Amino acid sequence: MDPSSRFQRPRMSLTDLPAGAAGRVCALQGEAEVCQRLREMGFCESAVVQKISGQSTLLCQVCGMRVALGHGVAQHITVEVIRGA
Repeated sequence: MDPSSRFQRPRMSLTDLPAGAAGRVCALQGEAEVCQRLREMGFCESAVVQKISGQSTLLCQVCGMRVALGHGVAQHITVEVIRGA
């Protein structure tokens, strides 16, 4: 086991984050326009996002606002789990 791996937190798509859990945005993937729009909405790298509910449409809280995202768009957001549900 790599000694640094015990300090790494699990990473996953925002769609896989359980409702009630929080994560820190690690990366945005996909077309440049989609990534830019997500950044404009507050989903920039290192932002903390809490998934409130949803599967096909996700309700999240980021930068003090609630934002609804479609499943396809939310798959472009990779988060590092910082607080479980």
